This record gives sequence, C-alpha cells and structure tokens, in this order.
Amino acid sequence: MTGSAPRAWSFHDALETVAAWALALLWISPLLYAFWAAFHASEYSIHFDILAPLTLDNFREALSQAPFLRYGLNTFILVTMLLAAQMVVGTLAAYAFARYRFFGSDIAFALVLVQLMITPEILIVENYGTLADMNLVDTILGIGLPYMASAFGIFLLRQAFKSTPKELEDAARLEGCGAFGILMKVYVPLARPTYLAYGLVSISHHWNNFLWPLVITNSVETRPLTVGLGVFGAPESGVDWSIISAATLLSVAPLLIAFLLFQRQFVQSFMHAGIK
Repeated sequence: MTGSAPRAWSFHDALETVAAWALALLWISPLLYAFWAAFHASEYSIHFDILAPLTLDNFREALSQAPFLRYGLNTFILVTMLLAAQMVVGTLAAYAFARYRFFGSDIAFALVLVQLMITPEILIVENYGTLADMNLVDTILGIGLPYMASAFGIFLLRQAFKSTPKELEDAARLEGCGAFGILMKVYVPLARPTYLAYGLVSISHHWNNFLWPLVITNSVETRPLTVGLGVFGAPESGVDWSIISAATLLSVAPLLIAFLLFQRQFVQSFMHAGIK
C-alpha cells in the first residue's frame, strides 16, 4: 500500500505563509521595540545600533520612580480574587442551567446572555455610585466586585457541562453521590480544559483592564499595574521611552513568562474548549 504523494507547494500557500509572517511581525513589533529600548540607554531608544551596550539601569530607574512591586502585588491579589469568585459563581450557575429545569430558567439564562451584549463602560457611573454607597471606593474589592459574576464564564461552563454524558451522572448517583458530589467528581474534572481556557482569558483581561480601575482607585495602595503604568507614563511626568519601556516589561512580564512556560497547555485547552 503506497502512501499518498505530498501536495505540491502552490503560490497560494506561499502567499498565505508570507502574509502570516508579516502579520506576526507587525503584531509583535511593539513588544520587540519595548525590549530594545528597555535594555539600552535613552540615546539608543530610537537609534538602532546592533553594537549598543546593554544596560539594566532603566529597570532600576523605573523601580525607583514608581512602586511597581506594589502595583504588581495589587494586580496579583485582584486577578486571583476575581478568578476564584468567577470559578465558584460560574460553576454553580452553569450547573444549575445545564442540569436543572426550574420556573423561569430559560428567561434567567437569556438575561445572562444579554449581559454579554452590554459593555462594562456603560455601567461605570452606576457601579461607582453603588460602590460609593458601600464604602468600597479605592479598594481592591471595589475593583473586582462588578466582575465576580461573569456571563461569559457561565455560558462557557454551561456548554461544557451540557456536553457531559448523562450516563456518567446516573452512574455517580448510583454510587451514592449527591448533587454537589456529582458536580465535583464528574462535571468539574471533565471540564478542566474549559476551566483552564476561561481562566487564561479572565486573568489576561483583568490584568490588562484599565478604565474601571482608573475610575475607582485613588491611591498607590490599590492601583493595579495598568493604572500605575498610565500614571508613570503621563506626559507631564516626563517621557523617557527607555524607562517607560522597562516599566512596560515589568507590567507584562508575568503574563509573558506564563505563556512561554505553558504555551502548549494553553493552545490545547483553547482547542479542546472550542471543539466542545
């Protein structure tokens, strides 16, 4: 039995490859510039000299001018708190929508889907007023509270739970598992790729969120990295592209390192979640 002959390389394939590389270089070019400027002196930030000496002075200067370590801690606390709350709320809501029929369940789920069509910026004034009444302005909890129930997370987990065979639930029930036991021993383990994919989306989004934290925070003790970087890079504070690039790398370094270390798991989780 002979194998099939390899497909001939066509002009269309070559054009797609060139276009893909061009888009990739265009997308990554700001990051490449940030790396160049961050590790070189200010006079080389817009003059590309391959023999220019490397330096870490820009990072030391950025850390001395602004409390980026504090901003990073605030951001870590924020995204961890939000991810934990979204996982708990999303899991319980998705399980209820996927496996239980109750009065108004379709209407309730439709209202959840409607939230996907409402941009968070529309609710900034109302959210700010509500948090002011609760004395949560300028707190990390105040930043995260409006996002703790994610409509996207509920929808994604509901679809994953609905794809779980009902026979597995029946088998677990015969073994004596209650509703919570079935959820934790059957549905949650089988939806692990979906959890991982959603977790990556949630962490990336809230790590980079800027407008709402800018509105709700006033002090160094609560500002996340995005707001701290925005204040640090404001024109009135002086613009040194090398130092700003160093500060930018400090802000995005955790996400970059996480992606480089776990890129295979990231891709597999997104593919599995998409297929399901």
